[in-house]
Amino acid sequence: MNNKITIAIDGFSSTGKSTIAKLIAKKYNYIYVDTGAMYRAVSLFAKNNQFVGNNFLKKEDLITCLPKISLSFKFNENLGFAEMFLNNENVEKEIRTLEISQLVSKVATVSEVRKKLVAEQQLMGLNGGIVMDGRDIGSVVFPNADLKLFMTASADKRAIRRYKELKNRGDKVNFEEILFNVQERDRIDSTREDSPLILTDDAIEFDNSDMGITEQFDRICSLIDPLVVI
Repeated sequence: MNNKITIAIDGFSSTGKSTIAKLIAKKYNYIYVDTGAMYRAVSLFAKNNQFVGNNFLKKEDLITCLPKISLSFKFNENLGFAEMFLNNENVEKEIRTLEISQLVSKVATVSEVRKKLVAEQQLMGLNGGIVMDGRDIGSVVFPNADLKLFMTASADKRAIRRYKELKNRGDKVNFEEILFNVQERDRIDSTREDSPLILTDDAIEFDNSDMGITEQFDRICSLIDPLVVI
């Protein structure tokens, strides 16, 4: 019988947390939850309702409307992973734009937003057998997770990855703008008052600046295998 553990993956933006988490979930037949997508969906809602922009955040208006936000993941068999739905609408493409990337860290500083999403995330992981990635999974959502990873890489390497991803998708992007966004998100995520991005004492720091996805996956699986019975 499998020993269904809880795997928490935290780290900076564009470190490939979601990519590696999806591969882990597939191998071990675990539930995968992309918490970043949840914050991005709230940010999309806030943008569409003119609660947030590059130079403003209508915090109280957003808090008032939080009960109107319904988030869910629905598995797409063709893609092989679950997509983000906001109020029953598939928003997977809309939440991956640079515009939302520039707003999400600002929205994520709102304590009431974090409280709502953390509660939903903790419910998802009650029975183990879950791999969840984000900024505060090992520190706040699952402080007692069986395995905690903290993903990091140089800002330049992460900006290059993000630039290629958006270019391949057909988006018109500027590298310097993406690099600035990566650095600014690092600053906001690491210094916010509520649940900042931190490397906990019991997390394994994983610098993948010079690693391909196969090497990363193999190394991480070598950490998971002793904790589970395949």
